[in-house]
Amino acid sequence: MSDTGAPNLQTLKQRIIDSGALGRSPVYVKLLDYLTDCAADSRQPKEFEIAVDVLGRDSNFDVSRDSVVRVYIHQLRKRLEAYYVRHEPNADYRIVIPKGQYIITLEACRPDTPAASREDSPERRRPARLTLALLALIAVLGAANAWQWSASSGPEPVDSLQATLSHPMWQQLTDDELPILLVMGDYYIFGELDEEGRISRMVRDFFINSSEDLTSLFMQDSSLQDYFRDLDMTYMPEGSADAMLQVAPILRATGKPVRVTMMSRLQTADLRNNHIIYIGYISALDKLNNLYFQTSGLLPGRTFDEIFDKQGQTLYTSTAGLPQQGQPFRDLALLATWPGANQNQFVLVTGTRDAGLMHAADVVSDIHKLSALDSKADFDTEQSGVSHEALFEVYGIDRMNFEANLLYHQPLDPALIWANSQ
Repeated sequence: MSDTGAPNLQTLKQRIIDSGALGRSPVYVKLLDYLTDCAADSRQPKEFEIAVDVLGRDSNFDVSRDSVVRVYIHQLRKRLEAYYVRHEPNADYRIVIPKGQYIITLEACRPDTPAASREDSPERRRPARLTLALLALIAVLGAANAWQWSASSGPEPVDSLQATLSHPMWQQLTDDELPILLVMGDYYIFGELDEEGRISRMVRDFFINSSEDLTSLFMQDSSLQDYFRDLDMTYMPEGSADAMLQVAPILRATGKPVRVTMMSRLQTADLRNNHIIYIGYISALDKLNNLYFQTSGLLPGRTFDEIFDKQGQTLYTSTAGLPQQGQPFRDLALLATWPGANQNQFVLVTGTRDAGLMHAADVVSDIHKLSALDSKADFDTEQSGVSHEALFEVYGIDRMNFEANLLYHQPLDPALIWANSQ
């Protein structure tokens, strides 16, 4: 910071805080204030000092076992990058946190230097490795989709990712220490036995969505054990893999731990201890079905290919399951988000069939589409931007989505969701 023409560090810091780019959590403002004061004193704080002075940890804090400081520093670094991408792309100077350090510095930007660091630009970054959680999903999707995953796991443009993460919906998932749980909508299948006790065919029943459900059925009628058998098998639609490819770069960019589970293996406790992102068909919502639809303005139809608008008394129907190859169809995409009872956030990325599901993933992973959705709202998005639902009609061919129209967009009342779930 020896450049005599450089602006005051405190001035730049306050400009960032005033922009709201640090999110709703006061921790990031406090952390930036702390690092700025340390920089003014030419002092580099230790990880333990940050934990105690900023994050309120006690003297028993163990830096070798708790990564909370590293997580917050990483998130603050990403927010600073997002600020310059979104608010000051042509800034002459910017505040940065060097990788692997707990200090802030004032960096002069050359005219040809983009707001996102050259070190992090797509041309200079190595292809990002999939996290262990995502590798677990590859095993589920099978070899055909594994190739698609590995071929598509290269780096995304830094400015695009950070701009998307700056949207209020995504900020709800990054402003705290809660981990992210990605729930993939799967379908539990069990075996039907022939007269000799051999598996004659596999059965899918909308009301039996896990081994526990089948066991409960056997407890109600033990004679059914002579006809059906638990195979411990599930399957997922192909569109789930495509939707995951859209969302995965966003999840990696959060810098948070991400765990993947199937809906058939989701535990009730998981809904309290994690931010929940669901990707899958509406018909596979299972444990989230009643939680969401009991206070939604929408209702699923009997076959889950229909969505009913309760206020408008309108029935929307997907024809994606009917047309032959090459024939156009209409599908339905649904995006919903609301805060949980334990300061966590729920995000549903779903649809009636593949095309609808993939369009919902397109919207949630693109800042321009998220902003366009906000602009069309006839309610206060500042108040309801992190608690709302949107339904789209999607036009497609052969499971691919081509264009979509917004059919319905209304706020959700999270208080009603949790009141009705008691």
